[in-house]
Parts: sequence; C-alpha cells; structure tokens
Amino acid sequence: MSGPYPVFSRRTLLSASGYSAAGLMLAGGTTARADAASASAVRLSLNENAYGPSPSVLHAITRASSNLHRYVEQEEVDALAAQIAVLEGVRPEQVVLGELLEALGLFLARQRPGGGGIVHSVPGYTALVDSAAPLGGRSIPVPLDAKGSNDLPALTRAIDRRTLALSLINPHNPTGTVDEREALDSFILAASARTLVVVDEAYLEYDDLAGRSAVRLVRLGANVLVFRTLAKVYGLAGLPMGYALTTPALAAGLRAAGIGAAHSLSRLALAATSAALRDQAHVARIRAANATERARLTSELDRRGYLHTDSRANFVFFRPKQPADSVRAAFASAGITVGRAFPPLGDWVRVTVGTRAENDRVIHVLSALP
Repeated sequence: MSGPYPVFSRRTLLSASGYSAAGLMLAGGTTARADAASASAVRLSLNENAYGPSPSVLHAITRASSNLHRYVEQEEVDALAAQIAVLEGVRPEQVVLGELLEALGLFLARQRPGGGGIVHSVPGYTALVDSAAPLGGRSIPVPLDAKGSNDLPALTRAIDRRTLALSLINPHNPTGTVDEREALDSFILAASARTLVVVDEAYLEYDDLAGRSAVRLVRLGANVLVFRTLAKVYGLAGLPMGYALTTPALAAGLRAAGIGAAHSLSRLALAATSAALRDQAHVARIRAANATERARLTSELDRRGYLHTDSRANFVFFRPKQPADSVRAAFASAGITVGRAFPPLGDWVRVTVGTRAENDRVIHVLSALP
C-alpha cells in the first residue's frame, strides 16, 4: 500500500507501542523509577484483552511444553482444524490455520502478473493490503460513511476487473461499528460474485454478533474468506494464532502455497488455541465484562458531549472537543497509552476498554480535560 503504514504493520505497532521499564532504565532512569513507571503504566492502545485467556490455556501450554524438542506434526494441525470446523459449522478442509492476513496478501498479489487492487475501508486495519504491495498489490481506499461504518455502496463501486479482493472488517477497526445483517449479506453475496471478499472478524466475539458472521455465506459456498484471530477476546496476543474459513478450493490453494503448514506453526500456540476455543464460558464472561465497561466509558463520553461511534468491540472511538494530539498527550502524561492517529480521522481518539480500575483512570483523564 502506498501510504504511511509499513508492511506487516501489526508487528511494528506491537513492538513500538506502550511503556517499557527496561527501556526507561536503558535511557538512564533509576531502577526504582523504571519499576514505578512499569507498575503504573496502562496500555490501552492495541485492543488487547485486559482480562487474559482462559485458565485452561496455561495448563494446556504446560502440557505441550514437554514436547518442545519435536516439530509439529500434520496430525496435530488436522486435529485443531477438525475442532474449529465443528465450532464453525464448516468442513475441516475449509479451515486454514495461522495469523495469515499478511501471507494472504502476498498470495493474492501473486495470482495476477503486475498485481491488482485490494478494495478496503479507510481508516482501517491494513495488514492484508500492506503485505500485497511488494508484489504490485494496490490500495483502493474507500472512506467510511458518516456513522463510521463500511460504506457498502461505495465499496461495491470500487470493484473493477483488476480487483484482487475486497477487504472488510466487521466490527470495524478503529470505529467498532457493525454492518446491518441483511445489507451486509446482500453486499457480500453481490461482491463475492465479482471478487474474493475477505471478512476480518477479529472483534466479533466482543458482542452478541455471532448471527452476523459471514461464515454463514462460507457455508453457502460463496467466494468469501472469514478470518478470526485468537489475539483479542481469547487473550492470546502474545502467542499469535488465527484461522481462515473459506471455500475448499481456496483453502487448498493456500495450503499448497505453504500457508498453515505444520512446520510454520507453534506447538504451544496450537495447544493454547485448542484450550481457548473449548472454554466458551470464559469468552462469555469476557464479553459481559467488556460490555459493562464499554458502557461506562460511553456514558462518560456522552456526559462530556463527545461525539463517538456505536462501538460493539473492545474499544471506544470518539472525537474530543480539544485537539486529538493534546488528548493523547494528556493520557500519556497519566501513564496511559491510547491508539495512534487514524488518518483521515486524525481528530478522533481510540481507547481500548480495560479493566474497571484501568477505565477509572481513563475517566479521570477525561474529567480533567478542559
């Protein structure tokens, strides 16, 4: 993608964001000061799960760690794919494992000499688009609508004969908005008749949205790929794993290209994923806690008269009355990192929903703004 975001931008952001006690000490601060800063710092910039994974995940990792000297076997991959297939209501051959958006971008760009366009909403998460750029993948950006949602008619108009794929994030990032079910279904079915539709549902489990998942259209055989990640509600950001659900033909093509191959996957990530997916009660508890805390933050934004989107994810996205950079600086001064700017909505601020104590600090900063 031509623009300010580097290839594999998520990894860059993960390494560049937040406060580091080690970094403070290397910069010349005292150990005590570094420890205090580390203890008081709150990272609400990357939409991580503030509550952590299911307790069963640690047990699964501990058991799997005894076999770290062995390579992952295909049978282990197949077992997890079968588990996911049951959970999602698809066939195992429709499941491809891995945090694979970047690899998918490269795969798509290779399908046509000279590349082609990837239609997507802006602002948005651009891993798929960025990774296609080195092989000629072009960004075809489409602004969000007035509500901060995907502009489905405009996205449709942007598809042409050179389109490699249409990338859709639902719930959207950074706005957290959700597309209405019937309109979304009609849009995806029409668009998928012209190009591959990639639907990133990273935040779907943070609200009661299972009925809106595009996996229903995958089951119908539409030219759709649904991506899920374990990094958000399942709390595995530090042990990356995700999966794609798509047509058998596309899944086979991805596997033939080495995507989701056993040797590319971590045994610990496989074990953690399997345990996390089994504990849907934990997911329900996270969903409920997030909804309560998101409502608290939204109420504070309403009280202060700040315009905000109707977020259904684990973050709020609002437009302060003060310059957004000064608001981000105020949070930083209070030891809280919040989301970066998201051009062209640079005057908006994204804040991850944290624990109740962390959100108390967010509300304190908001209440102190002029």
